[in-house]
Amino acid sequence: MLTDRLTRRDLVIAVAAIPAGLGSSASAVRAADTPVAADAAAEQEISRTAVAIHQEILLSASRPRVYRTLTEARAFDRVVRLSDAMASGMVPASARRSQISARVGGPFSLFGGHITGLQVELVRDQRIVQVWRAGSWRPGDYSIASFVLADEGSGTRLVFDHRGFPAGEAAHLAAGWHVNYWEPLAKALAQPGH
Repeated sequence: MLTDRLTRRDLVIAVAAIPAGLGSSASAVRAADTPVAADAAAEQEISRTAVAIHQEILLSASRPRVYRTLTEARAFDRVVRLSDAMASGMVPASARRSQISARVGGPFSLFGGHITGLQVELVRDQRIVQVWRAGSWRPGDYSIASFVLADEGSGTRLVFDHRGFPAGEAAHLAAGWHVNYWEPLAKALAQPGH
C-alpha cells in the first residue's frame, strides 16, 4: 500500500539502487592522492555509455498550473485519462487512481500503479525531481526524472531530463513521455475548469 510515511533511510536505499553508471567509483576516489591520479580517477568516473533523454515542451499554461497538474493526484488523473496508455487499454478504466505525495521523500503511483517512485525534490512552481520506475523493469531498477519549469511568454517551457533507466529503453521511454505525459498534459491544461 502506498503511504506518505517514508524514512530518510528508505530514500537513501532507493537512490542507491540507481544503476551504477550514474555513480562514482569508490576505488577511483581513493586513488585520487595526486593531481595526475585525480585526473585519472575523474576520467574513470565518467560514464561513456549512459543514455539519457532530454525534452523541452512548450505549454500554454502558467508554471503554477503545470506544477499543480504534475503534483496533485486529481489533476494528474486528467492527464492519465487523456493518455495513450489509457486509450490503448494498457491502463484499464477501472485502474486505481493516481496517488502523489506532496512531500519530499513521499511516494507516487501513476497509470494504475504501472509508474511508481519517490519525490526527491519539490520546488513549488519551478522544479520536480523524482526517483522513477516502470512496473515492467526488473526489481531494483530506478531512474531519475527531472522536470524544470520556466516562463515562456504567457506559457511555460518544461525542460525534462530522464537518466539512469535500463539499457534499451530510451526509444520506448522518449516516445512514451510524449504520448502519455506531454500531449495529454497540454490537452488537460486546455480544458475549461482545469
